[in-house]
Formats: sequence, C-alpha cells, structure tokens
Amino acid sequence: LHDRMLEVVLQDYQDAIALFSEAEPRPVRELDISTDAVGALARANNDWGLALSADEIDYLAANYAEMGRNPTDMELMMFAQANSEHCRHKIFNADWVIDGQPQPESLFGMIRNTYHHAPDGIRSAYKDNASVIEGFEATRFLPNGPGHEYRYSHEPVHILMKVETHNHPTAIAPFPGAATGSGGEIRDEGATGTGSKPKAGLCGFSVSNLRIPGFEQPWEQHFGKPERIISALDIMLEGPIGAAAFNNEFGRPNLAGYFRTYEMQTPGVRGEQLRGYHKPIMIAGGLGNIREADIEKRPLPEGTPLVVLGGPAMLIGLGGGAASSMASGTRHENLDFASVQRGNPEMQRRCQEVIDRCVAMGPANPILSIHDVGAGGISNAIPEIIHDAGRGGKIELRTVPNDEPGMAPMEIWCNEAQERYVLAIAEEHLETFRALCERERAVYAVVGLATVDRQLLVGDSLFDNYPVNLPMSVLLGKPPKMLRTASHATFHKPELELEDIDLKAAVQRVLSLPAVASKAFLVTIGDRTITGMVTRDQMVGPWQVPVADVAVTATDYVGYSGEAMAMGERTPVAVVHPAASGRMAIGEALTNIAAADVARLTDVRLSANWMAAAGVPGEDAALFDTVKAVGEELCPRLGLAIPVGKDSLSMRTVWEQGEETREMTAPLSLIISAFAPVQDVRRTLTPQLRTDQGDTDLILVDLGKGRNRLAASALAQVYVQVGHHAPDMDDPQVMKDFFETLQALRRERLLLAYHDRSDGGLLATVAEMMFAGHVGVDLRLGSLGDSPLAALFTEELGAVLQVRHCDTEEVLAAFREADLGHYTHVVGRLNEADALVVHFGHAELLNLPRVALQKIWAETSYRMQALRDNADGAAEEFERLDDARDPGLPFVVSGFDPEEDVAAPYIHRGVRPAMAILREQGVNGQLEMAAAFDRAGFRAVDVHMTDIISGRVSLRDFRGLAAGGGFSYGDVLGAGGGWAATIRMNARARDEFAAFFERADTFGLGVCNGCQMLSQLRDLIPGAGHWPHFYRNRSEQFEARYSAVEVLKSPSLFLQGMEGSQLPIAVAHGEGRAVFEHGTTAEQVLAQGLVGLRYVDNAGRATEHYPENPNGSPQGITGLTTPDGRFTIMMPHPERLFRSVQYSWCPDNWGEDGPWLRLFRNARVWVG
Repeated sequence: LHDRMLEVVLQDYQDAIALFSEAEPRPVRELDISTDAVGALARANNDWGLALSADEIDYLAANYAEMGRNPTDMELMMFAQANSEHCRHKIFNADWVIDGQPQPESLFGMIRNTYHHAPDGIRSAYKDNASVIEGFEATRFLPNGPGHEYRYSHEPVHILMKVETHNHPTAIAPFPGAATGSGGEIRDEGATGTGSKPKAGLCGFSVSNLRIPGFEQPWEQHFGKPERIISALDIMLEGPIGAAAFNNEFGRPNLAGYFRTYEMQTPGVRGEQLRGYHKPIMIAGGLGNIREADIEKRPLPEGTPLVVLGGPAMLIGLGGGAASSMASGTRHENLDFASVQRGNPEMQRRCQEVIDRCVAMGPANPILSIHDVGAGGISNAIPEIIHDAGRGGKIELRTVPNDEPGMAPMEIWCNEAQERYVLAIAEEHLETFRALCERERAVYAVVGLATVDRQLLVGDSLFDNYPVNLPMSVLLGKPPKMLRTASHATFHKPELELEDIDLKAAVQRVLSLPAVASKAFLVTIGDRTITGMVTRDQMVGPWQVPVADVAVTATDYVGYSGEAMAMGERTPVAVVHPAASGRMAIGEALTNIAAADVARLTDVRLSANWMAAAGVPGEDAALFDTVKAVGEELCPRLGLAIPVGKDSLSMRTVWEQGEETREMTAPLSLIISAFAPVQDVRRTLTPQLRTDQGDTDLILVDLGKGRNRLAASALAQVYVQVGHHAPDMDDPQVMKDFFETLQALRRERLLLAYHDRSDGGLLATVAEMMFAGHVGVDLRLGSLGDSPLAALFTEELGAVLQVRHCDTEEVLAAFREADLGHYTHVVGRLNEADALVVHFGHAELLNLPRVALQKIWAETSYRMQALRDNADGAAEEFERLDDARDPGLPFVVSGFDPEEDVAAPYIHRGVRPAMAILREQGVNGQLEMAAAFDRAGFRAVDVHMTDIISGRVSLRDFRGLAAGGGFSYGDVLGAGGGWAATIRMNARARDEFAAFFERADTFGLGVCNGCQMLSQLRDLIPGAGHWPHFYRNRSEQFEARYSAVEVLKSPSLFLQGMEGSQLPIAVAHGEGRAVFEHGTTAEQVLAQGLVGLRYVDNAGRATEHYPENPNGSPQGITGLTTPDGRFTIMMPHPERLFRSVQYSWCPDNWGEDGPWLRLFRNARVWVG
C-alpha cells in the first residue's frame, strides 16, 4: 500500500541509494519526421500524451517541412500545452453546425455578447489572468518607502474576479489537485495587469455519491469506478483539505462555495445512461483588488529582462494542460499521475509579497507585465508574456532555477512546478526588484530578454544548442479552426411518481442530501478572518450556523464599502433541460448575492465555468443551447455581463467493469459566480431569524409563479427519480423586479432576515433560517398550490423574508407595485415550541422539533468530520446540538466602554511610537496587525527578519514588537519553530531580540504563529519560563472558528480593565494546544495570575470541550503573559476584530469600534 503521488516502493538497497545520487542531465530529443511526418507526429502524440488533433498534426508537419528540420520534443510538448483545449478553448472558439444549420456565432462569441450589451463598469475583460470591474474610492493601507512604514493612500480600488477549475488533478490526487487548483487561481489574481492582490476565495465540489461507511443512503446506487481515480468519499475527505490548506497558508480567507453529489442512471438520448461526477468538479475562485494604474500591462522595450519568480523547476506536473483536455480513461495511467502538480503556498506567499511591494511603489512599479505559471509551465507563460507584447524572446534554459539537474530540456521547460510567475521588469528598475526579492527570500532568476524579431529562441548552454527555435506565429498562430457538428435528439422523460412518499421520511432524506445538508465540515477547515476585512462569512448568528447566502469583504479598514460574491449552480436540471439549468444557475447566484447591499442588478457581473462531456451524443447540442440561452438571451435581458470564465469539456469517465465497458458522463454543468461592489457592508442580510423584534412574519417571494416544478430536485434525487418538468427562469423581468424591490426594502430597513430558495426547496430554506435563529416556525402552505409536497420541495427561484408584522403590508405593497403581488405570500410566523410545524389548510402535516431537524441536517457533515478528524471531538460537537437552551456566543463587555478611546490623550500629543510589525517568510497576518496598532496611535513599520539579520533595521528603534499569524517556513519545523530557530541561530538576531526583551521600556505581542514563535524564545524573555509549547490541535485539524474567551485578571498591559469580559474572538490555527513542560502545570500558571485569556463555553465556564475549546488546551488556556505584563502571547486573533463590522455576528447596538480594539489602545496608554 502506498500513495502513488507521493511515495515509491523500493525493491532493494541500490534503489534507495539512487535517491541521493545526482542524475546526469539528459539532452534534447529530436523526432525524425523526414520520411513520414504525419505518422511520426501521430505516434509521438499518443506516446507523449500531447492531445493534438489531426488538424494540428497536419499543421505541424507542414510548418516543420517549411522550416526544413525535425522538431524537438521540447517544441512539441510546448506546442501541445500552449494549444491544448485547456489553454486555447478550441471548442468555445469553434465554428458550429447544429441540426445541419451553420451557426453565426461561436460559443465564445455568444459569451462576449453579454459584454457588448453591458460594458459599463468593466475595466478589463477576456484579455488577462482575471477580469477587472469598477470598485470604490477607498483608503489602501500598505507599507511603502525606504522605511517600510505603513501608510494610508486614498485612491480608486477596483475589483478582480476569477474562477478556475482543477477537475482532472483532483480526480487523480485530491489533496494536491485541489491545493494547486486554489494556488493557480490565486496566482491569476496576483498576476493581473502589472500586479494585483488576491483578497477572498471561493471553492466548490461536485462528486458522485459519497456512500459514507455506516451511513449509506437509500438513493446511493453503486455503479463502480476506474481504479486510477479516487472515490467520491476520498475526494471529499482530502480535496477540501488541500484547497483550504493552500488558502490558509497563503493567507486568503475562503468565504463561499457549494457542494453537490450526483450519481444516477437516467434517461438520455442513448437510452438509460450513467450520469455523475466520477470526474469531479473542483472549482476555485475569488476576488481581489487592483490599483487604477496597474490594470493594463505595459509595452516591453527591446531587451526587457524576463524573470522567473518563485520555486525551482521539478519533475512534477508534466503535461497538465493536455491531460485536463482529455476524457478520463483515454490516456496512459502513468501520464495521469505525471500531470498532477504539488503545492507550496509558503513560496507563493513570498512571491506575492514581492508583487505587493512593487505595486506599492506606484509610478515606479518595476513590473511591466506579469503572468502566472500554470498549465504548460514556463513553456506557456514565457511565450504568453512576449506574445501579448508583440515580441519575441531569447532565453537561456540553464538560468531557470532547477532542483532536478537530471531533467531533460523538455522537462525543465514544460514542467508545471507551482508557485511561479513570469515577469517583464523595467531594465532601469531591475536592481530594485532584485533587492525586493532578496528581502522576501523569494527565488528569482533573469532567464532572458524580450526581442523585436518575434522569434522564440531557447538556448541550452550545457549542450551548446538551441532546443527551441520557433517563430511565434507557428507556436501561437492560427492552427486550423475546429468545426463542431451537433444534433438535437429527444428522449422519453418519465413523470415523477411521488404519491406514496411519506412526508417525514422525505424531510429526513432531503435534509441528509449533501447539497442540502450542513457544510460545516467544509467551512471550519478554512481561515475566514485573515486580512481583517471579512464582514460576512459562511457562519451566521451567535450559534455560527453555516447558511450564509453571500460572502462580503470591506474595501479597507476605514469605510463601509466593499465587495460581494456568491455562487449558483443547478446542474441536475441539465439532465432534463440543459438551457434551464443555465438560467437557474444565474438565478440562484442572483438570489444569493441579493443578500448584500448591491445598488442595482446591473452592478453584478458573472463568471461562468462550463463543464461538459464534449463529443458524447446530445452533449454538444446541450452545451450550445445553454450558452446561447445565457449569452444571447438571458444576460442581455438582465443587463448582465460575463467578463470572465473557463471551460472544461472532458467530463466523461470510461472504464472496464469486468467484461463490460462503462461510461459515466457528468451532466452539463454551468457554475456561476457573481461579483458586485457593495455600498455598505453593514447592511448584509442573513438567514438568522430575529426573536428580538416583536411579532414578525415570513414572506415567500415565489419567482416560479406557482409552477412548483419538481424535476431534478433534491426530492426527486433522494427517491432515485428525475422527472419531466424542471424549474426555470421563465421571465427575466421578474428577476429584475424582485432584485430592485428587495434593495429598496433594504434601504428602508424593512427586512430582518433573508434566505434564497434553492436545493431542498422551501423546507430547507425555512429550516436553515430556524437553525440560524434557534427558533421554531409555523409554516402554512395553503396559498402555495394544491400539493403540499410540491410547495415544500420545489426548487423554483425565490426567497423567504422575515419582516416585522407591522411592516408586512408595506412589504407586500412594494411587491405588488413590482407586479409580484400574486406570487408573494405570508407563509409563516415564529413559534415558542422551537419546532417546525407545517400546516396545509386545517391539517397539521408535520411537527418536528428544531433540534431533531438540525441533527438530521448536520449528520452528513458530522459523519464526514468523524472520518477525517478526531472522531471523539466530532461526536462532542454533534451532541452539542441536543442543547436546545444553548444561549449562543457570549457578548459580555465588562468594566469598559469599547467606544471610549483611552489612548486619545496620548495620540493628541502628536507622537506615534514606533511599532515593529515583525514577519518572517510565510507570515501572512501582518496587515491587519499593523492596522490595529495604527488605529491605536502607533507608527507601524513592516520589519522582515532579513532586515534584522542584515543589519538594515535594529529593534533599538522600536518601543513595541508584534509578531502576527501565518505559516513561517510553512511550519515544516513545527509551528513557529523555524522562525524561532532563525533568531536563535543568528548571532545578530539573537542579540537584537535579547536586548529588546531586556529593556524596561519595551513590550511585545505574539499572536498565533507569533505566539508559537515567542513561546520558543521564552529563555530570552524575562519572566516567560512558564510559557508552554503549542502542539497539534486535539481535533487533528486546522480550526477556524469564532470561539468565546474570558479575559482573566493578569499583569498583561494589553488586557488591563477588560477583566471579566467574555467575548468571541477569531481562531485560525492547526497547532494551538498548549503543553506545559519542565514541571510547570496549567493549574500553577492560573494560580500565579499569568493567564490572560481562556476559552469558555456559551455559559461562560472554562472549558476543554470541543469545539468551544478548539485545540484542547488544558483549562482552556490560550493567552499568557509575563509577571511584569510587558509581553503577552495568545493563539486567537484580536487584531482581526478591532472593528465591529469584522465580526461574523455582533449585537446591533455596537458602534464602529469592536471591544478588542481596547487591547491595542491599552498598549498605547502604557507607552504614555
């Protein structure tokens, strides 16, 4: 048993010795095409997994005949990657003939049509690594200048949007596949224009049935799978961890997503066929920010240095672009494994820091152009950057950083080792760029120059030859355009048979379906508070239930404008009606993003990710119809543009099951991600039902206009049916009217809660609102048609609103004015029974306690968590739901007023004490730490460890030191271990820190990774001998939560006057369990009054119970100080919560300042 991606079985001792031997470099290979060019190229195409079409083989044969020479393997692999379906989107750019009729537009042309109809506010589309839409004037906060002081600058801050898929690698190796999927998309957001900044992410998965051991569901049929791909269960146990781990370590919060399972035998054009996601969808996306001046790439003068920034070349991820372009099962298994990359997010963070520093230089930004290295490696990225500028390039292969000298030239050139960028640097700023890279310890190399002659020449000094010598017109010219021919075909779609379904059983099944059930196991693994700019994550309310419709971030640390993103997908509908599935995906994304304060519908822009099994009978026509419905019809009518997207058109898996060949085809899958600027992040609506507003009503706005269609619904799926009539967005005007009316009602402050209707129908919508509010609902279906089952489970577009009873008539009138009055119904009220009670006419159809419903809804997530993490901890969290009286997170502010600025008298003196915001490579939490200290009156300065080691900076110049969160050195030496070792093992650094700690006028704060680091320097810090080490969480998992802590009486200068407060605080760590050593115990430290913070449960009691105590620290201890109070360490993150808008939930009466701001203001008071 071994992991083929990461391990190898060695047969004898000599094989082990070979691991430590340095292989001899291998030369380039030529392919002899002198006698039979087409035949030789066809054989290489098969043997090397190039995925070239017959037309492309003919094209290459003709061009090399004209050049009069043989191609090299390096040229052929480069051509294959650069011209793969993955990179060139040949099907979307093809000419189409449908039912014998030539079509006037390509698929891409129809997508571009949305931009032609709605170009306003779009600053960049279809031409860069991400699209750019207009944002707001805002106040950027970043370090700049020779002193690296953090400063504010007021300027336009525009919004990046990008969404990618990484389906093939995730099917082969879920953790690295999903990790590098996220990493590649993050690089796209950083490599837009002349440098940009990733900000917040999304992540989604579609897989076949899970079949959780011991929890198999009645609808989960088993049809087998190929041996080379991972099961759906293992994909969902490993893949989300890979994606979350990359985001966490890079330092990007993941705030939105979806999760769907589908595997069924369905009717189709070829009779009964298998539909499912044996080839999964792994989608990664997000939003970022970019400065006005950096949106456009700049021209490259002749001789412009070309730089590779990032990790070294390694023989991993070879041929990924071609591999992703082929149906699973149509290529050699060893090539499948060779095509998967590995992730190194800590390296990528270093590269992003370099980009950030370049961007901060404003007009002196040394970057002229930048591209990320993804599919095809630098063999795609370097040609791309020079082609965009109308240039050629002269490259020296042996200057490329390389950790495997035995690689052949083709492997050095084409490997997809991750975390790399290609940049064109202004020659006059090259030395400045070098200094930035050295400060960040970012690996870089000048590998060549841009040339005027539009020839790509790659030299190999080791073998004294030129393994690439191609005109750019051959490499990225116009191979023959593809022609796609497709026909429509009808097939019988049986009606649903639902007459004998028991309502209670249906509720249980539907709430257990992964698309409907709790996604908590996918949420708590991802840091959702990093950056300190998150205002709406997935978790809602004081009970932190994962039901939010939308993700929202603030533009800056000062104002209330922001950005929103939300997802929509209804892929099972495509089995019945492909075009309807596309319209419904857009509709769901819109009803989700409507929860944010978006001024108007046309402010929303969409990313469209298209998955299909091209070439399978019926699927090409389905794809064409859906693109046409979206691009030519729906989006123009709604005034929406799709300025970005991607396609993955090999969603078919073929394998041998005994003597039978089986084929699993994914439904046509359009995944929509919606992005928009937000006027006021404080006005985001959530599904949490309010119990503090007197009598309230629940109002259903039924955008399906009473049709109540059930085909392809969760109800149909859990009873192994499909049906005939599926939901659709029949009238786009209804969506426009709904959106505008909703925003007007928000502006009038008439809405208390909001939740869209989607998977699971009205039943799931209301149930999730109950869970978020810990309250029961009486639901009345009498006005929703003659079938209570259809009323409860239809997934027509719509939303449920909670309004005060006194405002109900005004809300109804607003919808009547929008011609939606007939489809707006008062359907429920809160009850005191804490139960869902469903009425139809005079009959009571259902009466289930909320706790029972919530446990059904949560069990799927619990079962996955128990398999993946510590099973005992998972059980503790699941059993916690039994407590119907759980009061939720405590918000007890004791002894101080958060709005009182105790530092004001000192700030008014005009002196801002210097505060070192210390970081090491891999640290990612410095920005919010600096912002918190800046607001408290300090002059925050960015100090990298290389500044201290080199002597450029001395800690003598600072009164305070703060070490923030992140993953220094990737935590490979244990959390904080590498950072501490850097200080201990460097004489200058050790002396600097020792002197700083000894001074009586200094203070310091270590948070998360900084806490772990300082705890390992306790022998240098006076009075810190009792501090513990921090080890792996008891849950065996990274924990990202809002946890309640109590502030204890202690000498800590940071916590003075806050004693007795019990407050939520952000937690995000994998190694936070305190272990006391050398005879020290938790009890002793508590008795000495040296514990500043400890975890408490919702009743305010110190706890070791999971998840209230997220890491298992004894006595709940999570913050400690020294006897003189000058140095404090803590695992939670107060710096991410210094504003009230940064909380996932807080009381309505809180003002601008969050209670944790007092911690930073206390430090300013101490300095005096």
